[in-house]
Amino acid sequence: MSKRMMVLLLVTVVAFGGLFGVKWFSGIKMAEYFDNMPVPPTVVSATAAKADAWITEVTAVGSVAAVQGAQLTTAVPGIVDHIYFKNGSAVETGDVILTLDSATDLAQLKSLQAAERLAELERDRLKALWQSKSISKSELDQRQTQLEQAQANAAAQQARIDQKILRAPFAGRLGIRSVNIGQYVEAGDPLINLQSLDKVFIDFMLPEQRFSNVQAGMPVRAQMDALGDKVFEGEITAIEPMIDPDTRNFRVQATFTNQEKQLRPGMSARVSLNVGKQQDVVVVPRTAISYRPYGNSVYVLTPIDGKDAEGKQQMLSKQRFVRTGETRGDLIAIDEGLSVDEQVVTSGLLKLRSGANVSINNAVQPDANIAPTPDNG
Repeated sequence: MSKRMMVLLLVTVVAFGGLFGVKWFSGIKMAEYFDNMPVPPTVVSATAAKADAWITEVTAVGSVAAVQGAQLTTAVPGIVDHIYFKNGSAVETGDVILTLDSATDLAQLKSLQAAERLAELERDRLKALWQSKSISKSELDQRQTQLEQAQANAAAQQARIDQKILRAPFAGRLGIRSVNIGQYVEAGDPLINLQSLDKVFIDFMLPEQRFSNVQAGMPVRAQMDALGDKVFEGEITAIEPMIDPDTRNFRVQATFTNQEKQLRPGMSARVSLNVGKQQDVVVVPRTAISYRPYGNSVYVLTPIDGKDAEGKQQMLSKQRFVRTGETRGDLIAIDEGLSVDEQVVTSGLLKLRSGANVSINNAVQPDANIAPTPDNG
C-alpha cells in the first residue's frame, strides 16, 4: 500500500471516529439534560377530608301495592245489561258498577213471591181454624213449614238476582273495563280493576343480616323514578316472620299516605331507612378514591418549598391506602387511613404518581353532595 493511500485511510478513520464521538457525546449530554430537566407540577383539584355524623342507612328496591285492590268479577255468568261507570272514575262503597241481564230471573222471582203470598194466606186461614179448635196443631205446623219454604225459595232467587249486580266493595278508583254491553261473561271473568289509593303499601326485601335492625314503626323514605326527586315518607307496618331460604332475604311492608294519589300500584320505589346509632365518620368525595384490585387509596397532599408559575404553593402527593365504608350520594366514608382536615386530590388521579409535585386548581370541583339531584332533563 502506498504512502498516499495510508494517509487517506488515516484521514477517513479520524473523520468518522470524530463524527461518532461527537454523536455519542451529544447523546450523553441530551440524556443528562432530560434527566435533570425540571418537571412541571401536575394540576389537580383537592379538598380537605371532613367530619360528619352518619346513621347507618339501608336501601332497597320495592314495589307499590294498594292497601285494598281487586280485579272485580261476578259470581254468576250472564250477559252484560248496563254499565254504570266511566273508565278511570272514582266510586264509593256500594256503588253499582254494572249489571247482568236478569229478566228471566225477575220473572221467576215474581212466581216465587206469588207462591209465598199464597202460602202465607193458607197459613193465616189455618191459624184461624186452629184457634177455633177446628183443625189440629200439626196441620197448622205443616202450613207454617210450607210458608217458610216458599220464603226461602224467593230469598234464594233474590240472591241470584243480586249476584248479577256488581257493586264496589270499597271506595277507590276504577281502571279500564274489559267488557261491553251485550257481552257474555263467565263467573270469575275479570271485568274491571278497582284500587283504593288513599293509602298504599310499599313492599321490599332486606337481607337476613338486617332482621334484628328493623322493627314496626320505623320511618321509611321512598323515591319513585316516575316522580323525579320527590321524597315520600311512611313507616314500617309489617315484617315477614320467615326468611326466604332460597334468597336469605325477608319481606318488609311499609305504609304511605297518598293524599295526592301520586303513588300508583305497580310503581318501582327506591326505599331507604336508618338503622343503628349515629356515628362520627371522615368523608371525602367519591372521586378522591383510586380503586384498585389490591386495595383502595387516596393521594394525600403536603406543602413543599417552591411555587408554580402562577405563584401558587406547590404540594407533594403521596399515595395512601385506606379502608372505605358506606357511600351516600357523592360522598364516601373513610373507616381507616385518613384524618379530618387532611387534603386529598379529587380529580386528576390518573396522571398522578406517589411523590409527584402538584399544583392545586379548584376552579372546577367534582360534585360532593350527600343527596345529589342530577338534572334528568
